[in-house]
Amino acid sequence: MAQATRKKPAVTEIDAPADARTAAQSHFRTLRLGTPFQPRIDALARTNDWYNWAGYRAPHSLWDEELEYFAIRSQTALFDISPMTKYRIEGPDAEAFLDRITLRDVSKLKPGRVHYTAWCDDDGFVLDDGTLFRLSSTRFRLCSQERHLPWLLDSAIGFDVSVEEETEAVAGLALQGPTSFAVLRDAGFAGVERLKIFDLAEFPQDGGMVTISRTGFTGDLGYEMFVPAEKALSLWDRLMTAGETRGIRAIGYTALNRARLEAGLIVANVDFTTAEHAIRADRLRMPDEIGLGFMIDLEKGNFNGRRAILEARTKRKLRHVLIGLEIEGNIPAEQAIVYYKKSQEVGLVSAAMWSPMAKRNVAIASLKRPFGDTMVEDLWVEIYAMRELQYQRLMKRAKVVPRPFIKLDRRTANPPADF
Repeated sequence: MAQATRKKPAVTEIDAPADARTAAQSHFRTLRLGTPFQPRIDALARTNDWYNWAGYRAPHSLWDEELEYFAIRSQTALFDISPMTKYRIEGPDAEAFLDRITLRDVSKLKPGRVHYTAWCDDDGFVLDDGTLFRLSSTRFRLCSQERHLPWLLDSAIGFDVSVEEETEAVAGLALQGPTSFAVLRDAGFAGVERLKIFDLAEFPQDGGMVTISRTGFTGDLGYEMFVPAEKALSLWDRLMTAGETRGIRAIGYTALNRARLEAGLIVANVDFTTAEHAIRADRLRMPDEIGLGFMIDLEKGNFNGRRAILEARTKRKLRHVLIGLEIEGNIPAEQAIVYYKKSQEVGLVSAAMWSPMAKRNVAIASLKRPFGDTMVEDLWVEIYAMRELQYQRLMKRAKVVPRPFIKLDRRTANPPADF
């Protein structure tokens, strides 16, 4: 049956040593948690540009957000993904349980493989998206943007499966860029060249094991690594030493966000509002409305939201579409309103940038149907550009284009290239 790991009861203030009481009473002084890699990240931080990622202190940038972006595209970038929510799901019914709550057919996910998936509430609205790692026939790791433990435990009733959050216990790193494979090879991870896109395997690390998957959020050649928190610093040092001649650089989220946008990838509560966070009913989105319809497997058994999703498709109730845009000029259309014929408001840009790789001004936007779906002509975006201490309103023509905005052959090359 579903289980959650229970912590030992906390000692009372009377029983606690003086130093423990002092630490407990001073908890407010720690405004954000540190990840297992925090000592190394703090040592490299030059900009002191931090943000809150799920309660952790994470960097927008470490030294230069522009150069950090180019580290992804021309060398190797190291990004701390430890704050990403991680769940260990295991037991005889783990596959059946995950098949019941997620959109994709989990029986097709073989041990040693990863797939991108999403899950919905009973009304077919997306609760979150994330990656599902199949570590063995009965053991999985589910990674997501938001926390879902109560929902997962409620959904697990009747299944012989255990669900445990392991966010704090497992540290994570993303190693992304053209020289990422060479860094791993030079670091001594023998056999890593055999990993194809969405493969995973375990490798020795400091007396333990590290799980390495050929995955990432940049659209580039890259890997993600998961290791027990106590082995985190030795893994960081191993990679930085091996990557010194390959131009390895630690980066913050701003650079990663630019790379994911070029790759056409979406972020929960940025490009769409998750069902648990939406306050207004018209902000809810079904998978087909945010470009995740390809995940839906109606041939498998029942899953959360199946009936509602099928009804929306057959009765044409889908109201929105998420699209890629190419916009004239070179001023990013961040948070710009999208218009039809310069007058009718039809949507909003959620992410935008001038892409150095694509040499285009690109954006991701959510539009009302049929705009961006069947009606794709005569679309405009409204941009406000600051020029000499005064905003200037610019109306720029936009056209619907496919995502991703760039496609790099090295991302899927087998074996990976040695740059």
